[in-house]
Amino acid sequence: MDMYGNQTTTPNSTCLIYSDSWSFTVVPVYILVISVLGIIFNVFVLMVFYIHKNTWSVAEIYLSNLAAADLILVSCLPFWAQNVAKKFDWPFGTSLCKLVNLCITMNVYCSIYFLVLVSIDRYLALVHPLRFERLRSTTYAKVGCFLVWGFGLLMNIPVLIFRELLKNKYNITACLLNYSNITEYNAVEGINIVFSFIIPICIISVCTQKIIRALGNRLTEGFNTRKKEQKATILVLVVLIAFLICWIPYHLLKILEVLKNNDILTGCPFKTSLYKSQMIFTYFAFFNSVLNPLLYVIVGKNFQNKVKELFQQQNKKRTATTSQAYARTNVTRVAQN
Repeated sequence: MDMYGNQTTTPNSTCLIYSDSWSFTVVPVYILVISVLGIIFNVFVLMVFYIHKNTWSVAEIYLSNLAAADLILVSCLPFWAQNVAKKFDWPFGTSLCKLVNLCITMNVYCSIYFLVLVSIDRYLALVHPLRFERLRSTTYAKVGCFLVWGFGLLMNIPVLIFRELLKNKYNITACLLNYSNITEYNAVEGINIVFSFIIPICIISVCTQKIIRALGNRLTEGFNTRKKEQKATILVLVVLIAFLICWIPYHLLKILEVLKNNDILTGCPFKTSLYKSQMIFTYFAFFNSVLNPLLYVIVGKNFQNKVKELFQQQNKKRTATTSQAYARTNVTRVAQN
């Protein structure tokens, strides 16, 4: 099964696995709820960051790009909800089959590498605050984000190549990853596992361990970390933990899928269990795109201050507009009298 609830076609596919009826009724509603909430929350986050763009920190640049990646994902999910509701009979044509899935899979790469960048930034800020201060400039941060978007697009070129519309004997036209042989499948999926999971998780784990140790040492030694840096670090750690909880099960099941398609793990009961598990944890992973904005509001003290400033500015504008309107009304009444 691929990331989108469809079976990936490989030469070793032997079991016919069908989705339960609930997946065609409950799941589309869940996906649409995730999509609507994700769009509202991430647009709000991007609006807050954009209004304060002149005071962006390096961490905020990375988190705003993470919000943009989440927004792209949730904006594409309604297409998938319709696809699931129609029992994976893709109704939108070949071009959208490739484009929609490209945007969704880019989120997997871009999100985790934005978190890699923000982990490295927190590591440099706490462990080497002076030695690498130049590297922690907003200019380098913007270049890093540009490279991540480019890398995400590059690594998902196989989606454009292999994603096709295929009609089965039940007259269902599914949007599938169609590999011509198992070697081709192993090459693409192996690269995906290494670069979208193993490498970034290793980097994040090492940085997080050193960050926590540095924070602990500073508290033990009575050294006061700058409040701004400490608040940003706490937010980053919470976002990292949430991401790992949401996405690690998906990636682990992806490894099991590769083993299954290479006949290392066999048996239709196992394949059926794997298929259903992948569906559940894929939907669970997408919830992360809704969870991130909530964490910014709940945990991000600096973000909370930006939101308060935004509402205060809006209240001042509303008050000024009301005062001007009231003054014009009084002038008009005086003139009439």
